[in-house]
Amino acid sequence: MDDSLAQGAMRVEERTMDILAKIAEQRIREAMERGEFDNLPFHGQPINLDDLVGVPEHLRMGYKILKNAGVLPEEMQLKKEIVSLKNLLDACYNETEKQTLQQKMNEKMLRYNMMMEKQLHKPTYQKYHAKIMKKLGS
Repeated sequence: MDDSLAQGAMRVEERTMDILAKIAEQRIREAMERGEFDNLPFHGQPINLDDLVGVPEHLRMGYKILKNAGVLPEEMQLKKEIVSLKNLLDACYNETEKQTLQQKMNEKMLRYNMMMEKQLHKPTYQKYHAKIMKKLGS
């Protein structure tokens, strides 16, 4: 993948995430103004982020072990590595080393994009996407 193409793809993804974040923030703010969050259970109490209520009981121990071991899903690990490589690239002044880092980053971005492309074709993703679009009124 060409350097400029990889960087362009990353910028498009960042802009898309920025737009989605702004839409989400706006929708949350509007719901707060209408008082839609006022009567939620545990309103005003801290959230336990380690709560695994949404995870089937037979999977909870495995999830906890993986989390405690610092294991991330592969796509999250790739994103983390891409960010690290970008930071290294920004701080690098040696052209040979820069090329090596850029090559590694391009490979990881290609792998990440291929993983995400596969996700787009899964029925679960398509159902989730349709629900999101319906909620957003699109």
